[in-house]
Amino acid sequence: MIKPYIVGITGGSASGKTLFLNKLVEQFNQDEVCLLSQDNYYHPLEKQLVDENGVYNFDTPSSIEFSDLVRDIQQLKEGNSLFRKEYTFENFDKEAQVLKLSAAPIIIVEGIFVFYYPEVAEQLDLKVFIETKEHVKLKRRIIRDNAERGYDLEEVLYRYEKHVAPTYEKYIKPYKEEADLIIPNNVCFDSGLEVLVSHLKTKLKKQIVPII
Repeated sequence: MIKPYIVGITGGSASGKTLFLNKLVEQFNQDEVCLLSQDNYYHPLEKQLVDENGVYNFDTPSSIEFSDLVRDIQQLKEGNSLFRKEYTFENFDKEAQVLKLSAAPIIIVEGIFVFYYPEVAEQLDLKVFIETKEHVKLKRRIIRDNAERGYDLEEVLYRYEKHVAPTYEKYIKPYKEEADLIIPNNVCFDSGLEVLVSHLKTKLKKQIVPII
């Protein structure tokens, strides 16, 4: 049995993680990499916290079913496949897909809290932080939340000020110092992507150390 190499990728909301991950996964065969996204481990909507104005706050560690995430990382490490339903937040018009996750030599765990939660962080062999300036993240968040979640500008700005920005300062930014690789993504991430791809392909060539 091959011991998988586990990569954690984090960064602030709208730092460009999704595009980076898509480009990263494209560099490998389907059976070489498994991508596990924290976004699919949110508690059901009825269990999410609401703030003083009745707005759902998805930007707290308590929003995540960390026990399920830890369990599924372990399942993949043991060579098992699993299924997870896609999380659609408040987008009631979107039909959630059932995602199949298959064990692979490289497991990528991504999300804003993957460095924060100890039982996830301790599983990581490599920690990657996507760093983006605040005004760039805000612009991307406005575009994304309108397109994917149907939020208007006022809603996006409210959530960013009340939820997103404080969460970044408290639960994400402090863990940047623990990263093995910091990739700036204000304009493009090509150089950082090239470094990471090269490193992971080297790991694959070495066949990764078998479990004893």
